[in-house]
Amino acid sequence: MFRSAVAIWILLYLVISPSIFIICLSEQHPTNLMAAKRKRMSDRVREMFYHAYDNYMMYAFPHDELKPLSKAYTDSLSELGNLKLEHLPQQYNGSALTLIESLSSLAILGNYTEFEKAILWLSENLSFDVDARINLFECNIRVLGGLVSAHILATDSTNRLVQGTYKNQLLDLAEDLGQRFLPAFDTPTGLPYAWINLKHGVMADETTETSTSGCGSLILEMGTLSRLTGDPRFETAALRALRKLWSMRSSLNLLGTTLDVATGNWIEYSSGIGAGVDSFYEYLMKAYVLFGRDEFWKMFQSAYIAVQKYFRHGPWYHEADMRTGKATYWQLTSLQAFWPGLQVQVGDIDAANSSHREFFKVWKQYGVLPERYLLDHQMLHPTEKYYPLRPELAESTFYLYQATKDPWYMEVGESIINSLNAHTRVKGGFASIRDVTTMQLEDHQHSFFLAETCKYLYLLFDDSFLLNQNYIFTTEGHPLPVRRSWHERLPEAYNLSNGSSVKNGEQIKRTSAMSLRVCPAAMIHHESNERRLESACHIPDTRADHRCFSDVDCGLDANTCRRRSCSMAGYCGLWSYI
Repeated sequence: MFRSAVAIWILLYLVISPSIFIICLSEQHPTNLMAAKRKRMSDRVREMFYHAYDNYMMYAFPHDELKPLSKAYTDSLSELGNLKLEHLPQQYNGSALTLIESLSSLAILGNYTEFEKAILWLSENLSFDVDARINLFECNIRVLGGLVSAHILATDSTNRLVQGTYKNQLLDLAEDLGQRFLPAFDTPTGLPYAWINLKHGVMADETTETSTSGCGSLILEMGTLSRLTGDPRFETAALRALRKLWSMRSSLNLLGTTLDVATGNWIEYSSGIGAGVDSFYEYLMKAYVLFGRDEFWKMFQSAYIAVQKYFRHGPWYHEADMRTGKATYWQLTSLQAFWPGLQVQVGDIDAANSSHREFFKVWKQYGVLPERYLLDHQMLHPTEKYYPLRPELAESTFYLYQATKDPWYMEVGESIINSLNAHTRVKGGFASIRDVTTMQLEDHQHSFFLAETCKYLYLLFDDSFLLNQNYIFTTEGHPLPVRRSWHERLPEAYNLSNGSSVKNGEQIKRTSAMSLRVCPAAMIHHESNERRLESACHIPDTRADHRCFSDVDCGLDANTCRRRSCSMAGYCGLWSYI
């Protein structure tokens, strides 16, 4: 009897144990492990977002932004731009800036209840008829962009948002705000003032100084507003300003950083890809995708080639004089970290990865990305040691992962998440860092932490929002859909005169990453190695046989964006990199 029982148990073990073994192996399969990690990390980012959002709603709403250390509020909308302003009137109760900035993030997180509740509150309480002086650029990307993006999401039936209660209230608010922007464009040049009073328009003693970004990064939001309302004035004003700005470029296709809107003269001739200029390049490319005008792509391609030629030094980008192309300041600024993400979108994956890795090295060195780092001295800027919870490195990490599916970028994202929780998280939210060497905190949680930083980190690990969708993100992280009906015509493939060749059977065709509107990395992964796209930065050698007398006769390499040089034997090549 005993032996029979033992035999039965042995038999059962032999039958069941392989199944257990198979289940264990299945649970340890790399695909399952990756899925589990993505779920775990996206849940962490979700929790971070709500920690910041809930504390804002508890201690700062309906004012603009949260002071997480003191659990208080700041009405910062009219303080954006870091200029001294007149005091706000006592009746000004804030614009609920952080709430507006959080709308698209709530939608991406799938919190339809909170999204709807926020829309209804804004519909009933938000007014722009206030005596407040605001920065046009910041109000455009944060408030107008947040409103038009949320309106589109609210009217998209596939997102299951706001069933039956939404009556275009956000679009009405956006149109009202856009109309208050228009007096800023009433200048001799068509370039808008940087500052405008929402109630009274341009004040009598208003400064005429603005930045390249300030007048060249309005086309996405104002163009979208025109497409949604049918009122062309918004897009016309932004487009006129952009065209005027482009006409002011130097013979090198470079622009400065600051200018006078009344005279059209440059004030600061030195520029780079950082503060004051960054989103200008971004909006040229994204405007082409969103609106289908070849004009935008031609501007972008010329500007991009100039950046690669005059600003790039290895993986870094210094600043240079727009008139001569000579280097002026050798420094990294945290805003430059958006550039790899932009390069991904035009197909320069190798160049994007190279710069991104250097930014991440600086992040690892300090725990966060300092505002300014002096490349020539390999040290922090003595006064700009702060980190205000900026999103640019997370943004580029998201784009690089989307293009390559390299799990290393998830490791980068996890490191960013760990750093934010270790160094900036407090009981009342997430605080900025005043000094990255001491990790001394500053009592400010910027609205872009919810609009961008958390959003890009979440999408890195959970991109289900993008499934079967086609969006571009504004410089403030607000999604706008790419719609055929918004194109004046379906864009023709823009065949670059110096583009690359795609081999398809016996047919050779001139093309580029943007003309095909595909991701080159994906094509390399899934198709023959013969079908390799060259990048938008390609500048051919002067002679077809690659003979040269000096470096001037050599161009930029198509696949690496590196400058080719002339050898002693008189041939162009990447000789300095061999």
